[in-house]
Amino acid sequence: MKHLLTLLSATLVYAHVSAQKLDNQEFVSPYKTSWGKDAVITGGGIGLTVLGYYLITQKEDLTLAELATRTRDKVPFFDRGNVGYYSEKADKDSYKPFNLAFGYPILLMLVNKNERQNIGQITGLYLQTMSITGALFTLSAGAIHRSRPLVYAGSSASTDYKLSSNNQRSFFAGHTAATAAASFFAAKVYNDFNPDSKTKYVIWAVAAATPALVGYLRYKAGMHFLSDNLLGYAVGAASGILVPQLHKTKALRNVSITPQAGLKYKGLSIAYNF
Repeated sequence: MKHLLTLLSATLVYAHVSAQKLDNQEFVSPYKTSWGKDAVITGGGIGLTVLGYYLITQKEDLTLAELATRTRDKVPFFDRGNVGYYSEKADKDSYKPFNLAFGYPILLMLVNKNERQNIGQITGLYLQTMSITGALFTLSAGAIHRSRPLVYAGSSASTDYKLSSNNQRSFFAGHTAATAAASFFAAKVYNDFNPDSKTKYVIWAVAAATPALVGYLRYKAGMHFLSDNLLGYAVGAASGILVPQLHKTKALRNVSITPQAGLKYKGLSIAYNF
């Protein structure tokens, strides 16, 4: 969460400074953005991320009686593969590709001329992608109570660690989602700015492999079940691809995305007018 908020803050400042260069573009961007409308969407995403993080901090520790009920037979059959897994090394190792993925879009913006000429616009879309992904993850993690695999019987984790509220938010995999969002955003933008490049296939392959590696390590660490990782991968990939796609020229004419919140719900509304 700390990594995500730091990225959002840094990217917002960078986007503001870089936007001044848009007037001298040589390459025509395939995207159409509205700084006013997009600022509302991004701001809403950041706000919902903060709200979700607050909900996470309000989670309570498990009691010993509740811990005693965390047994393999209480887990759906498709998620029993890593019940009781716990690996500090795998947890630590997962942060290497996780942190690396956040740099993919920035690296491609710097080395690719077409993207570099539209760096302010792309940076703004990157911020929007990560804010939406952050909102979806934190709200789910804050509202849904699901213990991590390491909490279950058979794990070598200490009892105090198992009881911690931080380990009662397995659904869904935020690290996998954030990695997928950043990786697929980088590939999607490169593809749209360089449709004839043969390099795009390599970039797409890296984009697909990086969050898969993070998901595997989070699975092995006992941080998330298989379904948590699969959903995280899907949510992140969808955000990374759809945010740029919906901003392609003509694509946003009939689409509106707005933050929504009520007494019993919080999220984003996507409307398409036929």
